[in-house]
Amino acid sequence: MAMANLARRKGYLLATKSVSSETLRYSLSLSSFIRSRGFASGSDENDVVVIGGGPGGYVAAIKAAQLGLKTTCIEKRGTLGGTCLNVGCIPSKALLHSSHMYHEAKHSFANHGIKLSSIEVDLAAMMAQKDKAVSNLTRGIEGLFKKNKVTYVKGYGKFASPSEVSVETLDGGNTVVKGKHIIIATGSDVKSLPGVTIDEKKIVSSTGALALTEIPKKLVVIGAGYIGLEMGSVWGRIGSEVTVVEFAPDIVPSMDGEVRKQFQRSLEKQGMKFMLKTKVVGVDTSGDGVKLTLEPAAGGEQTTLEADVVLVSAGRTPFTAGLGLDKIGVETDRIGRILVNERFATNVSGVYAIGDVIPGPMLAHKAEEDGVACVEYIAGKVGHVDYDKVPGVVYTTPEVASVGKTEEQVKELGVEYRVGKFPFMANSRAKAIDNAEGLVKILAEKETDKILGVHIMAPNAGELIHEAAIALQYDASSEDIARVCHAHPTMSEAVKEAAMATYDKPIHI
Repeated sequence: MAMANLARRKGYLLATKSVSSETLRYSLSLSSFIRSRGFASGSDENDVVVIGGGPGGYVAAIKAAQLGLKTTCIEKRGTLGGTCLNVGCIPSKALLHSSHMYHEAKHSFANHGIKLSSIEVDLAAMMAQKDKAVSNLTRGIEGLFKKNKVTYVKGYGKFASPSEVSVETLDGGNTVVKGKHIIIATGSDVKSLPGVTIDEKKIVSSTGALALTEIPKKLVVIGAGYIGLEMGSVWGRIGSEVTVVEFAPDIVPSMDGEVRKQFQRSLEKQGMKFMLKTKVVGVDTSGDGVKLTLEPAAGGEQTTLEADVVLVSAGRTPFTAGLGLDKIGVETDRIGRILVNERFATNVSGVYAIGDVIPGPMLAHKAEEDGVACVEYIAGKVGHVDYDKVPGVVYTTPEVASVGKTEEQVKELGVEYRVGKFPFMANSRAKAIDNAEGLVKILAEKETDKILGVHIMAPNAGELIHEAAIALQYDASSEDIARVCHAHPTMSEAVKEAAMATYDKPIHI
């Protein structure tokens, strides 16, 4: 079955995409244009202009240049990488790793025969390591721009017309960048809460939570999504008393229900407290700390909760402020997302949008895929992003990763299915390293055994999930995974065993 799927995949683009004669003529003419022009033109007009230098924007710019298109990328921050690299994915993972090392040294080293006379947190050094990682990576992207001949303009861009972007440069000047195709890749911003003012001191966003100069004794996190749980984990490991307030009845609502319950129990064992089905109705910052007024989500008696720092992590919203979208007539939906077709084109000819500003998961890797696909369409090729197969990861300890459907979603579809599970308590490598919390859960269609979803809670789940992502991409069955030889002893053997449990029986439990 796996070989047949591979053969089908090789013919995927031809078999599943219909190309109109108009598209074909455009493709041929553009290909001829690219071959004749390359980068040699002295024209002020670009083939592609990208507004935004985050994961979607900088990847789109590099890919466009690689395809022979004259490309300019505009970024207001002054450093490339967007929220993800500067104040999101990368610095948070640096702090997650550093705090995990401290926690391991304090709580686990002795079990492995490593005894320390004392251990303490040097927060300044921890932050410096995080900043160094960010700095090195942002400079690395600038190097990639130079290598691929992408023009980099530092400043705030807004549309002057569908083919012109007026840029207020960071050095105080102004310039107009012209482009045949303009891609909006401006990402997202922190979603605010009514009556809660973020000052990045007492009440912080994820940006402020990455730059605290002292470890708060009491930290309240508003929102039990990916970001809130990750940042709560960072500060909880190094000494904060963390309470998570969530309006919904569950943490990470998009997560598979069974895995979510185990995940919450794990976080509670680590000391994290949860107040679910609870809303914040008042905030008082007049004292030394913050006093929150809470009440049940359905209404009822109010209570108060005090904290030194409050992290607002209630989601993100598309960032399109000041772009001049209304000036050129770009359509958006009721929550501000830009509407695009399957080729990432807006209703305005020559204007495209990718990443967090369009519908879909607000994830850096999704934005990167959007960027590549969008540019491929512009260059006359065929791009492709399957949003049903975008993996998601919560980088706590243990990590939780998933791809495809949850069991709840499969039930809603009315599909008959099988479930296979395997606990890491029965995995040799996990037991050997004394880190055996978690499981692998696989959902497969009952009749065909086609994998519908995979969910992993484990150390390095974010790495293990990609075997499942490839399997889903190629329409593999659980038997396909089960019959692949997995090295021993490895954590990935748990994926094989869960696959065996899905279509037949596992060996080691």
